[in-house]
Amino acid sequence: MEDFTPEELEQARILFARPATFVMGCAKIEQLPEPDLPEIAFAGRSNVGKSSLINGLVGMSKLARASNEPGRTREVNFFDLDGRLRLVDLPGYGWAKASKATVKKFQDLGRDYLRGRVTLKRVYLLIDARHGLKKVDDEALDALDLAAVSYQIVLTKADKLKKGEGEKMVAATLKAVAKRPAAYPAVALTSAEKGEGLPELRAEIMRTTGVSL
Repeated sequence: MEDFTPEELEQARILFARPATFVMGCAKIEQLPEPDLPEIAFAGRSNVGKSSLINGLVGMSKLARASNEPGRTREVNFFDLDGRLRLVDLPGYGWAKASKATVKKFQDLGRDYLRGRVTLKRVYLLIDARHGLKKVDDEALDALDLAAVSYQIVLTKADKLKKGEGEKMVAATLKAVAKRPAAYPAVALTSAEKGEGLPELRAEIMRTTGVSL
């Protein structure tokens, strides 16, 4: 993760402490809201902790709804942060129970969003820090590279790791994406449960989107 000044961290804390609201869920590309605010999107396997991370960033427990049934996020969900920024939750992938037709439908929706969203500043691809990048993630990485959208790996559930394992996983992940054209050359190590890495991720998002207070 990059270095941020105390001022940047504090500004980001203030921004993400402001009101965050659910805007809408879109099952079709035609339903997307007008591209009138900068957006950052979160992608990842259906059990990687996207809802927990989004909730952790804004300091709310139930903004993004986590489900006990993986793969429930089958729409593109939009959240508004103080009328300045949108957080976008993309459909999860790696579902075991969904039919191939269902999977294709929602993966195509995610791809359409990635390709055509002029206000999308970056995608944060969430990966479970205990397991690292797996073959199932390759399709998502390929889709992001193909869409030429800047993306950054965010390792989740860092609190489940033993001491020193997090740094090793960050290094291994950086090496794995080094030759991918759209991958941003930094990896965030986070724990939504413990708050680890969230101040820096907030600052990263603020810097990336150019949003100011």
